Amino acid sequence: TANSAEEVVAVINKEQEKENLCGLIVQLPLPVYIDSEAVLQTINPKVDVDLINPLSTADFYKGIAKLIPPTPGAILHILQQLPIDLKQEKILVLVGKPTAHALKLQGLNIETATQDTQNKSELIKQATVIITGVGKTGVLSGEEVSDGVVIIDAGTSESEGSIQGDVDFDSVAPKARYITPSPGGVGPVTVAKLLHNVLEVAESGYKG
Repeated sequence: TANSAEEVVAVINKEQEKENLCGLIVQLPLPVYIDSEAVLQTINPKVDVDLINPLSTADFYKGIAKLIPPTPGAILHILQQLPIDLKQEKILVLVGKPTAHALKLQGLNIETATQDTQNKSELIKQATVIITGVGKTGVLSGEEVSDGVVIIDAGTSESEGSIQGDVDFDSVAPKARYITPSPGGVGPVTVAKLLHNVLEVAESGYKG
């Protein structure tokens, strides 16, 4: 167990010296006594498969990153597998700046909302696709959404001793065209997209 950012940085640097390294991630959050920013800045952007180095993040928002963060990548992949025309849908993102940006990079028109958005209830009712990653149980209920809505629930939180998503699945599912469970929906696809990023780095020929 590391006691300082310096120790973590030293481990990262040692790992990044290895030939044929195809990916490196730092599991967040780090303990409060470790300077997370110093640690994340140490990750070489070429193997930053989680896109958490500030340089990697900046490239993503500039639209020039070769990789996409795993969670937005998973959400986009799920949506692209559905038999719907995303350009014809009214897409609402409840929290999730990276996800909103990933969708915009695909040329999609979206709305975003946070807990401070004044007309959030109206936006929810009008939306035909809702993506939520708030991390709070009960963010969406069946009475709030319209019939035929598509729900991508990327939120997880602990409630009553179990992991649950943002959405009240039992009340929303009967009204939804498609809905992802949580846990067991976006999460596994996110892991797959992370590994896909590792493959992308490997195929790029980067040697560490």
